[in-house]
Amino acid sequence: MSDHLAWEEISRETIVKDEWIDFRRQAFRFPDGSVFEPYYTYSRRDYVVIVARDEDRNYLCVKQYRQGIREVTTEFPAGGIERKDGREYGSARDASVAENALEAARRELREETGYVSDHWTHLMTVPSNATMADNYAYLFLAEDCRKVTGQELDAMEFLNVEVLTPQELEELVNAGKFQQAVHILAWLLAGRKE
Repeated sequence: MSDHLAWEEISRETIVKDEWIDFRRQAFRFPDGSVFEPYYTYSRRDYVVIVARDEDRNYLCVKQYRQGIREVTTEFPAGGIERKDGREYGSARDASVAENALEAARRELREETGYVSDHWTHLMTVPSNATMADNYAYLFLAEDCRKVTGQELDAMEFLNVEVLTPQELEELVNAGKFQQAVHILAWLLAGRKE
């Protein structure tokens, strides 16, 4: 039964809370009455992932360094949904404090690759890491992308655009070289739209 499975929070201590993250140490009472601690959770901002295909149906990807795994990865254009309060965490579902997810996707595609699209499909909104984070990934498909400008990267972005054929992308995924799980989900969902 799915009833009676929720954990009850019995204490919370903020470890770090600044404009970038809200990181917490918590204690929870499990459904059987036992208590577990410490359990760490965090808040980050919601973000978008764009499966972008150009007019030749090739995929627009970016290569960049990812500190978590200390490797240069190939992935889809992606980025945070901007917030009006300047924080880097918190839900984008409240339009009074965050930009629209589709507008964020349009902006991120243009900034990271210099491409734009007039054909957008929302594929899914999914928790980014439901085990310990409360943010969501908004997945989009952008078709018939065309180059209109150069990159407009943020101060912390160092990335190169790479155009891959469907076969090249599939080989990367199968070889474990397309290393962002949510990006693979977006790619699989986009494949259903063929």
